[in-house]
Amino acid sequence: MPNPWTGKGNPYTKQEVRDRLQLTLDQQKAIIAAGAGTGISAKFIEKGGADLIIIYNSGRFRMAGHGSTAGLMAYGDANAVAMEIGEFEVLPVVEEVPVICGVHGSDPRRRMWHHLLKVKEMGFSGVNNFPTHSIVDGHFRAVLEETGMGFAKEVEMIRLASRMDLFTIVYVASPEEARQMAEVGADAIIAHVGTTVGGSIGVVGATCSMDEAIERTNSIISAGREVNPNIFFLTHGGPINTPEDVRVVLDNTGAHGFVGASSLERMGVEKSLTDLTRQFKSLTLSENAAGQ
Repeated sequence: MPNPWTGKGNPYTKQEVRDRLQLTLDQQKAIIAAGAGTGISAKFIEKGGADLIIIYNSGRFRMAGHGSTAGLMAYGDANAVAMEIGEFEVLPVVEEVPVICGVHGSDPRRRMWHHLLKVKEMGFSGVNNFPTHSIVDGHFRAVLEETGMGFAKEVEMIRLASRMDLFTIVYVASPEEARQMAEVGADAIIAHVGTTVGGSIGVVGATCSMDEAIERTNSIISAGREVNPNIFFLTHGGPINTPEDVRVVLDNTGAHGFVGASSLERMGVEKSLTDLTRQFKSLTLSENAAGQ
């Protein structure tokens, strides 16, 4: 149903978001979700026809000219930043597309049930687990897990959000994480295969090959589907950057679509601003102006 106060737009119920995504699939179209770090990004992502808009703290860093990985660092309050972007920038300008809030589920300073109630009250239609510890590995990941700030807290956050009738779309980096999220009711699973390549602040060496991305995506999808075949599966990151890259992954996996953050927001701004500025700078003065 439409927003009961305005007659259209956010917030949507969990089932309403699922129905919208299923309609996209029924039309044989890929689901496209886009990260937005500013209101202007969200406004024109909606105009371009995205199915979902996701807000998380890395969007602010990205649009400030920094790598998205800054969102995983202690450079600010991730939960507060996402709420601020939503309240003052994105939700006021998005007309109709469901807006999803990034939630740092392992934040030990918050009663997560209480924070999720505020997310829902704000008018978000769902949540995403970002910043996510699923993409942290090695010794530091082990420390996070052993000290009670690991991926399990993100799983618990998604379980709570699902009970609160919020749509849940989650990042995972392994089949086991996919199974855990599926078991607590995740509506959509994003196979995260690494930081996005390309552009001025994308990675070069710290990524995987396309073949590896396809293999990892398929293993994540298989694991999640064993638990719940009704989950929406999306792909993200690593070498999957352009529409052509996404086409390759869709042709070789069971993914239903793609989540683009740097791929849509940052790449679009980098190229368009550079090209437009160059066009302006190519202008020359007329003879009358030059002679004055």
